[in-house]
Amino acid sequence: MTEPNIHEGERLDGLPSQEVKVIQNPDMFAYSLDAVLLAYFANPNKKGRGRTVDLGAGTGAVGLFYAKKVRGSVTLVEIQEELAAMAKRSVRLNCLEDRVSVIHADMQEVFDQIKPGSVDTVLCNPPYFPIKEKTKQNADEHYQIARHEVAIDLPKLAQTANKLLKNKGKFFMVHRPERLGDIFAALTERGLEIKHLQFVYGKADREANMVLVEAIKQGRSGGVRILPPIIAYTADNQYTEQVQTILYGKAWTLD
Repeated sequence: MTEPNIHEGERLDGLPSQEVKVIQNPDMFAYSLDAVLLAYFANPNKKGRGRTVDLGAGTGAVGLFYAKKVRGSVTLVEIQEELAAMAKRSVRLNCLEDRVSVIHADMQEVFDQIKPGSVDTVLCNPPYFPIKEKTKQNADEHYQIARHEVAIDLPKLAQTANKLLKNKGKFFMVHRPERLGDIFAALTERGLEIKHLQFVYGKADREANMVLVEAIKQGRSGGVRILPPIIAYTADNQYTEQVQTILYGKAWTLD
């Protein structure tokens, strides 16, 4: 790992289990547990030797965490210039320039740089909240784009992922359980068949607050499997043993 190039207002966060550091600016939106769990959940084809694209990569957390458990290339696509620049510095910091690259672009307009149908795996931690007449949006532009469907919505995201992926390529996403109806509609109508779901609970006695989704391009319909849940916190607000292992345990390996 090289010396970090930290600018004013930025901080260095990390994931010990993967030995990865990520440069972030909390005023521009910083990754949280959903990014870690998405990178952990993603289980690609070809034992990770193919090409992966992380759509809406932000500062690169998902793609960087995931890159340490696969052998293939990872491309981070981010529409916000400042976040893309931080991601590039994090790639250098982690000495991953040989396998990880950053594209500053709208994910819907990236096909002149990434050939359609050439990608084995697509990852995405998208904006969770739809834009409605009464939607209370964050005044900060960085947070607004990251949290609300300003730049892209679920149908457009599904279409973009479908266009990037090879047949039988995999799409992995983290989202909110209350959007499951929208998720199923958007993905299945665009040729992405959902195969695995895993729900994440803040605590054992709470409703799920995240869902991890795996879909396959041109996969057979039906056969959705619900994986065992992930419980994030104990009753006294400590990480559960399960999450502590993900964060601080041995480096992740593919099945």
